[in-house]
Amino acid sequence: MALKMEKTVGSRKLVLVLDASAFIYGFNPLSVEEASYTVPAVEAEIIGNEVAYTRFSIALNSGRLKILSPNDNAIKEVKESAKRTGDAHILSETDLQLLALALQLREENTPIIVTDDYSIQNVARYLGIKAVPLATFGIKSIIKWVRYCPACRRKYQESYMGDTCEVCGAKLKRKCLKKISIINHNSGEG
Repeated sequence: MALKMEKTVGSRKLVLVLDASAFIYGFNPLSVEEASYTVPAVEAEIIGNEVAYTRFSIALNSGRLKILSPNDNAIKEVKESAKRTGDAHILSETDLQLLALALQLREENTPIIVTDDYSIQNVARYLGIKAVPLATFGIKSIIKWVRYCPACRRKYQESYMGDTCEVCGAKLKRKCLKKISIINHNSGEG
């Protein structure tokens, strides 16, 4: 898999933040010049996939992949953003850490998250961080989701962490409440 990217953006160095899907779908950090980063939990997610884990291990042992844990402030900001987009209950702890690492790296670099996870892409774009997919087309708009009960139509705040309706017990679903153009959002218009 080859990603076509500029090496720098202004005076900031381009860096990659890799999700487990990057390794699973064949991305090799040795094939690019950019520094590659991931979080500790990604290793646990791919350990059962021999090819992906081999790719991961070789990149790590060669020094082309670095494992970092994000700071608490970055994690807090990502959780707040995920609540605003309606993705908080969908994102795993690993997903939150990847987003937080990209946010933290943005202080000195221009991060790009390599992932096929639509919720990660959605929150990344909301935060103004580029995300590129490998095996999917990726998102076209930032989506604000709302959770609701399909039986009684009650809507739930993102802070509600249950999977079923408090009123009738039906399994909750989510639907698009609003789409925000990525171009307008990133330019501060949307």
